[in-house]
Amino acid sequence: MTAYNKLNLQYISGEWREGNSVTTYDNKNPFNDEIVAQIKLASKEDIHEAYISAEKAQLSWEKVSAFEKADIMENAVSIMKARREEICEIIIKETGSTYAKANVELDFCIAITREAASFPMRMGAEMVPSLVPGKENRVYRRPVGVVGVISPFNFPMYLSIRSVAPALATGNGVVLKPDEQTAISGGLMVAKIFEEAGLPKDLLNVVVASISEIGDSLTENPIPRVISFTGSTPAGLHIAQICSRTMKKAALELGGNNPMLVLEDADVDRAVKSAVYGKFFHSGQICMAINRIIVHESIYETFLDKFVEAAKKLKVGDPSDHENVIGPVINRRAVERITATIEEAKKEGATVVLEGKVEGNTISPYILTSVTNDVATARSEMFGPVATVIPFKTEQEGIDIANDTPYGLSAAVYAGSIEKGVEVAKQIVSGMVHVNDQSVHDEPLIAFGGEKMSGLGRFGGKWSLEEFTTMQWISTQNTTREYPF
Repeated sequence: MTAYNKLNLQYISGEWREGNSVTTYDNKNPFNDEIVAQIKLASKEDIHEAYISAEKAQLSWEKVSAFEKADIMENAVSIMKARREEICEIIIKETGSTYAKANVELDFCIAITREAASFPMRMGAEMVPSLVPGKENRVYRRPVGVVGVISPFNFPMYLSIRSVAPALATGNGVVLKPDEQTAISGGLMVAKIFEEAGLPKDLLNVVVASISEIGDSLTENPIPRVISFTGSTPAGLHIAQICSRTMKKAALELGGNNPMLVLEDADVDRAVKSAVYGKFFHSGQICMAINRIIVHESIYETFLDKFVEAAKKLKVGDPSDHENVIGPVINRRAVERITATIEEAKKEGATVVLEGKVEGNTISPYILTSVTNDVATARSEMFGPVATVIPFKTEQEGIDIANDTPYGLSAAVYAGSIEKGVEVAKQIVSGMVHVNDQSVHDEPLIAFGGEKMSGLGRFGGKWSLEEFTTMQWISTQNTTREYPF
């Protein structure tokens, strides 16, 4: 047992303690159902205490020097690098991640925290000319105060740290609620890392709670001024409505139905390799994962044959075996949802050309074909190892199929030339489009986010700086001002 996988307590007001709920949650390994930890859940009262703690601590934290804040961020980076193996071990056990995925996730965490270390130095003021003689205008970048972060189960550590590190680095207090299924890697381990890095107590609070018990108390609480949420579109819409009623800012990264458009002059072999990775990495449980592969009819059969053969070769099973590239989905409910959607698509006319196998919570690749974009597996975000391949005749038809979804998170375009791919990418309504590559990408300096029903706001680099700060105008009248009356 490592130090980190003993974490089974709430982190509230700078103390590790049990929650005040009457419910104890069994945190299970999704591959074999072994209990990783038993956690006494937090109550509404715990959440309110956490917000009060963060609010009080933030007043002092805002005044801490930029260099000290940056040092703490760098300390967190050093801890993550030094403890890579034990951190990856708990990610694998708790989330069903493969070894490769766990390492990719930790690399993302390190990268965004290193970028956040630059934020304290970028919190300066700007002098702006005034219309009024003798007046000086100063525009200060300030922390918003307290940020509430709600993170999901699929990339739990990264999708927490992506908001936590920038929010802390810009002078805010934070209350983090991870998905209880991944409470350690998504929250408690994050708190431990920042505690060891020297973050002041009380500033970061982690509450592990069930939505069925706490309801909207995390979002409705009057203390936070920003709610950062990553998860489903229905939940995100609900959170956005609460934020609009209480004049909070909502930073939302929601669902996707991501297309990969393969044009007539594309390199088929390269496109197949990209499609296999972009679809089946982490069993397809990624908001950016390819959901629909839209292929020109002239190369459709060739692409499909090669794609099926490549998918057949993927090793599936226990994610602790470093050879396996597909592990379990998060729980049995996900298995049932995925298989039910496949059956619905078959009734609607889709054809299964590669039939996967379900063993426990593990699903080997499914590939379906459809002549339209209207079957269930193409309409729905599968969040599992299921791809739907659709042919198209003209370039415009392919673009129209790609855009025929209420979502717009990520996309990919394969073309014979980069410039041709870019011209097509500009016509896809998506926050991110990747030319001659697959759709699963995130970088610490780039604007990450979606269009349409895929979210609000952007994460990464200067865009994260904007999400977790506000601007304050302070003017000084340095000479006597003449007024009209």
